[in-house]
Amino acid sequence: MNQFSFEYPYLLALILLFVVCAKYCKERSRAIFFPHIKSLMRSSSSSSSILMWLKWIGVISAVIALASPVITKSYSNSKKDGRDIVLVLDSSGSMGQPFDSTYRPKFDVVKDVVSDFIKNRKDDRIGMVTFADIAFIASPLTFEKKFLTNITKMQKLGVAGEHTAINDAIVQSYNLLSKSKAKSKIVILLTDGVDNMSKVPFDDVINLIKKRNIKLYTIGIGTNRDYNGAYLKALADAGKGKAYGARDTTELKNIYKEIDKLEATKLNDKKIVHHTYLYIYPLFLAILSLLLFVYIRNSKGV
Repeated sequence: MNQFSFEYPYLLALILLFVVCAKYCKERSRAIFFPHIKSLMRSSSSSSSILMWLKWIGVISAVIALASPVITKSYSNSKKDGRDIVLVLDSSGSMGQPFDSTYRPKFDVVKDVVSDFIKNRKDDRIGMVTFADIAFIASPLTFEKKFLTNITKMQKLGVAGEHTAINDAIVQSYNLLSKSKAKSKIVILLTDGVDNMSKVPFDDVINLIKKRNIKLYTIGIGTNRDYNGAYLKALADAGKGKAYGARDTTELKNIYKEIDKLEATKLNDKKIVHHTYLYIYPLFLAILSLLLFVYIRNSKGV
């Protein structure tokens, strides 16, 4: 934003002082410090109109230069510390069961809540891993939130099978983040079942999680009998994250909102102000006008 102002605006009052002096002050002797003041302040009746204009242009320009006109440009240099996030969604057969009092399938509720979460993460790259019998990458890490939202809506139950391979899904999500250069890397796992299909043992997954600088959040959806809470907590503890349980739609929404706040994007907002001083232009005009004034007066012999 550009803003014009004077660094010393009170000096502009000197223009009024010159106007008053031109009308009421009578010179009785030559000035000590400015020998040409008598010529400058002589009444307009004794000089031509061009001399009068040169005189006042010179005086006013000199005062404006003293007031130091300046253009101030201020802008913010915002550096955002975005994150790379992988959403891991359970698409096994049990996710088709009705959820809470809405009786909507769990997977439909999850897709709606996850879509809202994606829209709120404006400065992050987000990827998606879907799993059942096998785990596969539904979307690579991307800034294209609309594309990712459409991918989420397109997810179907049973495409990857009916069972639950949580360990394999975690390995797949960590592989997806293996080449990430983001300072903050996050995995959010959601499931409603117990691992019964993974090829990767639990101990190996725990070791992988501990070695990598990736924060892991786990969400169990449904009743306590549907998923293994202790197992999900062990995963989250290894990933220095947090384990959650959601028994209804409201709790699930609140969990994603809490994670969104816990992993808020850092913003380093630095305000920069740049000043462009313009006094040189009126000063040049003042010198040129006064030199012309003196030259013309001397050439006319006034």
